[in-house]
Amino acid sequence: KYSLQGVKAFPLFFFHGGQMEEFLGPQSEYNEEEEERKYYRRKRLGVIKNVLAASVGAMIVYSVYMGLLQMQLILHYDMTYREVKYSNLGLEDIDHKMLMGINVTPIIGLLYTPVLIRFLGTKWMMFLGSGIYALFVSTNYWERYYTLVPSAVGIGLTIVPFWASLGNYITRMAQQYYEYVNYKEEHVQEQKKLPKGACHSYIIVFQSIFYIIFHLSFVFAEFPMCLVLDDHLHENDHILHNVKSCGATISGVIPGFNTTVLTKLPRSMLLIQVESALMGFAFLAMFLVLCGAAYRPTEEIDLRSIGWGNIFQLPFKHLRDYRLRLLCPFFIYSGFEMLFAISGFSLSYGVCVLGLKSLWLLIVVYGLSCSVFSSLSLCMLRLPRWLCLVSGAAVHFVLLVVLLAWSPHKNSPDHLGPLLVISMLWGLGTALNKTGVSTLLGMLYAEEKERLDFVFTIYHWWQAIAIFIVYLWSNLPMRAKLSILLATLLLACYCYWVMERRLAKDVRPRLPRIPRPRHKVTSNRL
Repeated sequence: KYSLQGVKAFPLFFFHGGQMEEFLGPQSEYNEEEEERKYYRRKRLGVIKNVLAASVGAMIVYSVYMGLLQMQLILHYDMTYREVKYSNLGLEDIDHKMLMGINVTPIIGLLYTPVLIRFLGTKWMMFLGSGIYALFVSTNYWERYYTLVPSAVGIGLTIVPFWASLGNYITRMAQQYYEYVNYKEEHVQEQKKLPKGACHSYIIVFQSIFYIIFHLSFVFAEFPMCLVLDDHLHENDHILHNVKSCGATISGVIPGFNTTVLTKLPRSMLLIQVESALMGFAFLAMFLVLCGAAYRPTEEIDLRSIGWGNIFQLPFKHLRDYRLRLLCPFFIYSGFEMLFAISGFSLSYGVCVLGLKSLWLLIVVYGLSCSVFSSLSLCMLRLPRWLCLVSGAAVHFVLLVVLLAWSPHKNSPDHLGPLLVISMLWGLGTALNKTGVSTLLGMLYAEEKERLDFVFTIYHWWQAIAIFIVYLWSNLPMRAKLSILLATLLLACYCYWVMERRLAKDVRPRLPRIPRPRHKVTSNRL
């Protein structure tokens, strides 16, 4: 009934002559170069936001996981708690199988990690991994064999994919940041391979930021212990009554440690409130790691299109690369030293000498030291890259020699100062080791973004092997454990020297050929 022609032409009545040409012509105030600069500045800020979100998310995941696991193991160790609350469940057997699920199942991670990362994508693999850690927290509401053990196995299965995705993601963010800074370069516009060493400085900075934030997880993991369990623990005279010796002379963890460590049982409602708070943080971490994509959509399609059989085989073929083979001892030592700091030194030296109430203090000092000294890896921006790894190895070498010769007496508060110094120095070595290895891998394969997931999978798979070995050696004499650590450290330093010497001689590594993407072509012919 009504015509729309007048409505369409209505705005044109307000323009006459030159006004029409000015409105439809090019805008004099519009600056294309300035708008492009603002666009890429927003992109760079987005990359920084992604790095911070992934780092904080990983820190919260491991704060919740380690804090809950520590509280759970202390409660389940107490004989009174087991008999009063779970008399017929066999919590000791459940804990044994739960630890076996966490420590043993990661050794098969090399078989499925690359396939899983390529199938889900790096971002969604991080989201799935954090979700499985949240599932482990939720099972503690109802502590039974069929809840705790399967969730522990799930954590064991997700350790390698989760960490391989994190390492890949941080390195990819550094590459993207370089592309957004140098967006006018021809090789960036044509999406060609980056020049050698172009993004190394960004890799160093982003890996340092990640580990500065992540190592705070050791600090926040002690909150449940410090705020909830500390008031329920016995004094040292009771807990360490049957302990004969500590340090280098003992076998196992703490022989003679009392099986009743709680003065009174914590209220069930208090435990539920703590678990609910941890569950809330676990859900927060899931959404934090759900940050920007690591690859463009076309790149992800290409990564999947090389064939699932090739994706399965390529991690094994990458072991032909002499750089990865010679770094394997450092990968193993990286897993050894962190677990020894948490379970070996903190218990056999710290708790045995100072009592269970001082455990949180040693771990907090270690975590703060790791976080603060992770910033020292920024020295690689100006100094040779080998200095970071060799410095951390030198610190640990001195500490291992000291621990081999030191057997402090039990229940000796005078040893608090030396133990805190050792914990701080061990954190210094851990910070230089962890940050140095991850940064080195990113720098060696910075121009090979299609290989990053395979490389970080191999790194964290060897760490999983180290976790398994530490689980097996729990009953060995302390001097045997320290000797294994020392031998692995010396071998790692020698192999790293050989690798750097070969690189200096420009020996080309043997890299496996990655097949070209095979895209499916469909026809619409009748």
